[in-house]
Amino acid sequence: MRGKITMFFLVLFCAPLFALAQQEVTGTVIDDLGLPLPGASIVLKGTTNGVTTDFDGKYSIQASEGNVLVFSYIGLKTQEVTVTSNVIDVSMESDISQLDEVVIIGYGSTTKKDATGAVQLLTAEDLNKGAITTADQMITGKSAGVRVVNNGGDPDAGINIRIRGGSSLNANNSPLIVIDGVPLSNQNPAGQANPLTLINPNDIESFSVLKDASSTAIYGSRASNGVIIITTKSGTKGAPQFNFSSNVQVGTLSNQIDIFESAEYVDFIQNTYPESANLLGLNGTIYDTNWQEEIYRTSYTINNNLTARGNLFNKIPVRASFGHSEIAGILKESQLDRYTVSLNIAPEFFDQHLKVTINAKGIATEKDQPDTGAIGSALTANPTLPIYDPQGGIFGGFYQLTDDQGIVGPANPLALLKQRERNEDADRFIGSAEFRYKIHGFEDLTAVINTGIDYSESSINEYFLPSAVGAYTVFDGLPIFNNFSESFRENQIKRDHLLDAYLNYARDFEGAVNRLDIQAGYGYQNFTTQGTTFPTTTENGFRESQQPFKYYNILNLQSYFARANLTLFDSFLLTASVRADASSLFAKDDRWGYFPAAALAWKLDEENFLSDTTWIDQLKLRLGWGLTGQQDITGPVGYFPYTALYDDGDPTVSYMFGDQLITTYRANAFNPNLTWEKTSTYNVGIDFNFFSNMLSGSVDGYIRNTTDLLAEVPQSEGALRNRFVSNVGETESKGFEGALQFRPVQADGFTLEFNANAAFNETYVTDLDNITQFSSGGGIGRGTGVNIGQTAVGERNRTFWLYEQVYDANGKVIEDAFVDKNGDGLISDADRRFIPFEPKWTYGFGTFVQYKNLDLTANLRGQLGGNVYNANLLNRGFALAAIPQTDSGFIDNTLNLFDGSQYDGFPEMPSDTQALSDFYLSDASFLRLDNITLGYNFTPFKDKKLSLRFYGSANNLFVITDYDGLDPENFDGIETSPYARPRTYTLGLNLDF
Repeated sequence: MRGKITMFFLVLFCAPLFALAQQEVTGTVIDDLGLPLPGASIVLKGTTNGVTTDFDGKYSIQASEGNVLVFSYIGLKTQEVTVTSNVIDVSMESDISQLDEVVIIGYGSTTKKDATGAVQLLTAEDLNKGAITTADQMITGKSAGVRVVNNGGDPDAGINIRIRGGSSLNANNSPLIVIDGVPLSNQNPAGQANPLTLINPNDIESFSVLKDASSTAIYGSRASNGVIIITTKSGTKGAPQFNFSSNVQVGTLSNQIDIFESAEYVDFIQNTYPESANLLGLNGTIYDTNWQEEIYRTSYTINNNLTARGNLFNKIPVRASFGHSEIAGILKESQLDRYTVSLNIAPEFFDQHLKVTINAKGIATEKDQPDTGAIGSALTANPTLPIYDPQGGIFGGFYQLTDDQGIVGPANPLALLKQRERNEDADRFIGSAEFRYKIHGFEDLTAVINTGIDYSESSINEYFLPSAVGAYTVFDGLPIFNNFSESFRENQIKRDHLLDAYLNYARDFEGAVNRLDIQAGYGYQNFTTQGTTFPTTTENGFRESQQPFKYYNILNLQSYFARANLTLFDSFLLTASVRADASSLFAKDDRWGYFPAAALAWKLDEENFLSDTTWIDQLKLRLGWGLTGQQDITGPVGYFPYTALYDDGDPTVSYMFGDQLITTYRANAFNPNLTWEKTSTYNVGIDFNFFSNMLSGSVDGYIRNTTDLLAEVPQSEGALRNRFVSNVGETESKGFEGALQFRPVQADGFTLEFNANAAFNETYVTDLDNITQFSSGGGIGRGTGVNIGQTAVGERNRTFWLYEQVYDANGKVIEDAFVDKNGDGLISDADRRFIPFEPKWTYGFGTFVQYKNLDLTANLRGQLGGNVYNANLLNRGFALAAIPQTDSGFIDNTLNLFDGSQYDGFPEMPSDTQALSDFYLSDASFLRLDNITLGYNFTPFKDKKLSLRFYGSANNLFVITDYDGLDPENFDGIETSPYARPRTYTLGLNLDF
């Protein structure tokens, strides 16, 4: 199947060659500095025939005398020139009013100049460079108020994206992601952690980030946490263009947890626990094993992309691409292969009244997911033991301690990686077809129908290799390897369908009303997921298959929406919208939610009192308000939370009926009164552009209130579950964000630019109805019930609940001694304090320098505040951690806190009360050099049809922080056994021809 897809797209690559036509009119297009303009558009007026300039600004087009050629380029004034000779050279002038590129918004587009909401456009020049393998890496640190945190160095690491901090407690807080008009489901295909792994970054044209409710409300129920609209590249009306890009990346381990090396460990054990010194090494030999280095490796990535753009038969703009990425992760045995194909076709019919835009993307991923338990095992394993058994052993050559009960001590970390296979594969198709018909005889009215589908098939297959450590057990005194069958398997199919149908009326007027743009329509989205899991059990010794579990989930959303945009006196922009949404997650009487929004913008630069102020190119004040809804609670409670249903009971709990064991059904918890969570946002902002585009930016402030919170809270006695989702309480968020671009030098052959963004956000829980506080997770490796996460009225959302530690006069911690906050002479929960772990401030800044053909880009980002709880310090930072209390015959590694004479940590395992201390908390502020890229554009070859660029880059070069763990950038605020982020170096090329 993949071979057929590849052949299909190779044919498409060649197709534009047939569209070449004879050239008649030639010339050169330059800018107002006299520099050639590559990529300028020249179109024969009244037709779709057109070309683009080459890399020297030259063009050729077939035209007859008297025809009109239209010359256009983003940021420059469009010119029309009548053909009077065979050579036409054009000099184009800057047009500040056109510097704002098109911003894609819900069911339409605008420009930044005319936007009334808090919207940011990120195009190719704004995005991150270097080691980019997933789309989220392109925008990390580039947009004020947008926090992107991945879960480590896994090639398919899950991502957490928050716009203005999110607005809910337990409902989904991720933004809505829309790709070419198709909103993605919040559920990924089975085995795929990052939804943006499944799109080729090379295909992306731009990101539009919609932040405030006035801009997102048109998307209704799925937009309460913002919207990220991804627009992919399209065809051209000019001559055929081809691009080949390739890069190779290598990654090294950027940091390690500071545990004992072999010689240090020997010294520690001999001095601290001499009675256990006989457990050092094997048969008198002390081995030098750095288990962290053994499980990690130098990673590599190879990316290759081929793209073709053209104008088939001088009438049909088309773009096709093929890409392949081979990613070998920094953790051994981690591998991700991704194949992508894409097609964009945009023909026009009926004298350009009907435009059909077809986008199709095929993605295939093949992933080998190693056992990440090896990371924790590497932190615990004895560094004086060998990796491989000198006697060969029974574990395929790997050394492993055993006794008559089975595995003794930590499993061999490298064996865990090498002896288990877990294949997670997915094939995905995302397609859309938009029909945009400008009605004949009434051209101001356009009918639009957009259909889309997101279809995927995925599978997971996990099994152990022969003699695997992870499959070894002892049952009734008999050693067994449970690898005779697969240990887990899952097959899944996802089908998401979309239909949008709306009318759009747009017309320009003279007088007080300058323009009216009205839309109204209907939206339908249906998300289905079905699959089967095949679990196994080793309860009877050997691995046996259990009853397959089939699941089928469906979510249906239907909507009606309307929006009006009005321009008054060339200065005022008014937007009003309303959307009615229905969700199948709620009962019939509570199914519909209604979400209005309004915004006003005042273009001050258009006013007479600023007409003589030549240094102001753009100055716009924005005010907005909107109401959005939230209904996605499928994570904690599934797809049918409002109705009584029954599931299969635990297969280990059965009843005897006659001579047969029967498994019963169990009742699910439900809440028939669930309704919409609602978020109201007020936003004020200003956009500016000064000194001929030298200084530009925006500043926004907002207040956001969320009511009827969908939160998983404790239930009354006798309920089917201890916790379930209810509509309880309110939160309030306040924030500020700013972005600045400074271009001090834009001269012939030299450019210097700076950019910066910063954002402040804090969210407080203001009400939980009749609940004062409740646990919100935060496990720290101490078993059930020992959690530090807490949600409480009057406190910030996402907080830890900890005691304040007491220290002696020398600054040394006093174990189990805490500050009596309420002064009652007792230490109790009343003395614990709430400490938020999310940062209030995030920021990013960068620079771009270009001298002739050489360019340099650098981007840094970071956060101020926030906290990380170091669970490694808790569970591995005490001396007796080396001497397990539940077993004998082995010793463990610990954090290296030994100074040669004593261990600078607790002597014994801290109590569960000590674990609830802020002693383990560290400031998570940091500054990270995210990427730096140096590139060179070679002079075009003699035929002027070829351009070549080489570049080198480095990512994650350094982190400046006071945090003493592995990495301060931790979304959930607790560090246990983290998957290290690599430091990556890249060499690449881009070839245009």
